[in-house]
Amino acid sequence: MSNKVKILIPCDEANHVCDKTQYSEASLLEKIKLSIHLIYCNACRNYTKNNGKLTKAINGSINLAKSGNTDCLKQDDKELMKRSFEEALKKQKD
Repeated sequence: MSNKVKILIPCDEANHVCDKTQYSEASLLEKIKLSIHLIYCNACRNYTKNNGKLTKAINGSINLAKSGNTDCLKQDDKELMKRSFEEALKKQKD
């Protein structure tokens, strides 16, 4: 068996590593392989860039929610929306 390390990875694997990196689950070798892949693959660079934007937006929302600086629906309004949705769904099925 060969102990060669495969440095070049296909796009689907690069996207998977990008997702793992987003959640701090990628190994150092995976990050290196991703970096090499991103040098020559524009589509995966865009995927990685958009993934970073998504992470930033989600983390920003979480931080806002934790700080209490968000306007949330009151529980009564949530229940009203839920009932309205269920009624509309029931009408759709009939």
